[in-house]
Amino acid sequence: MLAISATILIVEVVGAAVSGSLALLADAGHMLTDIFGLTLALAAAVLARRPATPARTWGFLRAEVLAAAGQAAVLLAVGCFVIFEAVRRLFDPPEVVSSAMIVFGLVGLAGNCVSIALLLRTRAHDLNIRAAFLEVVNDAIGSVAVLLAAAVIAITGWQQADAIASLLIGGLILPRTWRLLRETVDVLLEATPRDLDLTEVREHIRAVGHVHDVHDLHASRVSSHLPVLTAHVVVDDSCFHDAHLPELLDQLQQCLADDFDVEHSTLQFERAAHADHEHPTHA
Repeated sequence: MLAISATILIVEVVGAAVSGSLALLADAGHMLTDIFGLTLALAAAVLARRPATPARTWGFLRAEVLAAAGQAAVLLAVGCFVIFEAVRRLFDPPEVVSSAMIVFGLVGLAGNCVSIALLLRTRAHDLNIRAAFLEVVNDAIGSVAVLLAAAVIAITGWQQADAIASLLIGGLILPRTWRLLRETVDVLLEATPRDLDLTEVREHIRAVGHVHDVHDLHASRVSSHLPVLTAHVVVDDSCFHDAHLPELLDQLQQCLADDFDVEHSTLQFERAAHADHEHPTHA
């Protein structure tokens, strides 16, 4: 996949230089984001295998998020440039060599079709492969837009078709940027994962026997695949004397893992009277 994408990128950059087509250059930028994302994901996966240390207790798991933030920055720059340049060319279109656009556009589309064929059989079994499949389909749509623009220019001589195709490709890039930025910012700000309802979590914990209340309930992600949760759980005073706490801990953590897919949780048990000693920032 990475080799195919790199080949398409080189071909389209050469094609943009030969033909003067912004649409080809925009499609190359679209492809660049895929290559950049695949490369960063690979680097992040290698770093994630490095063991945790006293200085980095989570190891390099968050390298994945930093890599995604870098990809989003590149996506934003590429998307804004394409949109700006396309609007400018709508009013002042340069001469574009449609025959060269067709040749290089066909090469790009052929490469995308090969990638789609490779991913088609396995996309239903892995979320990452499904995401990659959708990205390649988007790339193929960009290549089709290039070919349609080239055909319009060849038949009618309407040079603005190149700018219109570029706007379409830019429209494919910017929504990806927004989603990626939103997800990475949420992780870096330690926001509650979007698929985790803390109100429901609180109700589940309170429903367990011997539990009176829950406070200081926080959830975030260390990386996209590692949600973590912490909470202070107020329980019966008797639990501190009858050796019931280990069983209660197992029950609560099993509930979080089974019902909410949170396997890394840290729970602090407290007596009701402990609230008098809590810092005001605890809630």
